[in-house]
Amino acid sequence: MRPFSESLKPRLGAIQCPVTLIVLVMVFSGCAWKADSMRPSKDPGNIVDDLEPGTILSGQTGQPLSIETLMADLKTVTLVFVGESHPSSAHHAVQLRIIEALNRHHQGVAVALEMFSAPYQPVLEKWRNGGLDEPALLQKSHWYANWRFPFELYRDILIYVQYHRLPLYGINVPFHIPAKIAIGGIDSLLPDERTWLPKEIDTTNTAHREYVQKIFQNHQIKGREDFEHFYEAQCVWEDGMASAIAANLADRPMVVLAGNGHIVQKFGIPDRAARRTGADYRTVYLVDAGGRARLGDGDYIWITERTAHPVMGKATLKKKQD
Repeated sequence: MRPFSESLKPRLGAIQCPVTLIVLVMVFSGCAWKADSMRPSKDPGNIVDDLEPGTILSGQTGQPLSIETLMADLKTVTLVFVGESHPSSAHHAVQLRIIEALNRHHQGVAVALEMFSAPYQPVLEKWRNGGLDEPALLQKSHWYANWRFPFELYRDILIYVQYHRLPLYGINVPFHIPAKIAIGGIDSLLPDERTWLPKEIDTTNTAHREYVQKIFQNHQIKGREDFEHFYEAQCVWEDGMASAIAANLADRPMVVLAGNGHIVQKFGIPDRAARRTGADYRTVYLVDAGGRARLGDGDYIWITERTAHPVMGKATLKKKQD
């Protein structure tokens, strides 16, 4: 019997059609998606220049290693964080491959997603138990109001979760809350909005602050001129997801899927989740061939094919395949 991901290859390929290039500036986003194709010059710190898709590097040494070595290590830890550039179908194919391998080894893993916020947990429970079809999931989770990236990118992961009845968790804070904080600070939230805040919000990490400040300086938007508010919002985002991971981490390993900006250098979600849980973890940072990555961006750096990016907000609803 072929692995589940092998059986999905025709459908994964179907969404890699040419599209009009859209430069997505995720201004206020831990996603921090980079238009790597617009890189103006060589970066002397970049360890992925000229490497072929499929190459996996140690994030500590920059040396290549086998997928067997990677998987053997991931099987030894409780939490595995796999990053992504949201529009990349190649990144989502790798995520599914990792989930599949760990699920086979552990006889079940939990999957936690940045793409859904915590209030939609009842919807995710119905989905993973087979109680919803795809159109109902999109409608009840308000997918295109909240996430906006084409559902096709995530379909195969969610179908795999449903097929195997894996625990599925939405770990994001409600999507409107970080945007409000970025403009007016935490004090501007309404009382009911404050109930979604994590109990601990750490704004003291110097390296994380510097990373977010570079994003802020490069992509300022009118109405978001106050960096302290912007940084508060980012830390609420990171600690909110870390708190949700801690609340749902039970007696089985968990794979967490989130934008590269949330796992890079570990100072976003990973370290904050580890402080809450004491769990051992690894990070897998995914980058397109020709893109950028530096030592320490992840425990592992996996170079993928560069794929065409589908247009945000568009989707073709297909019936769930058996």
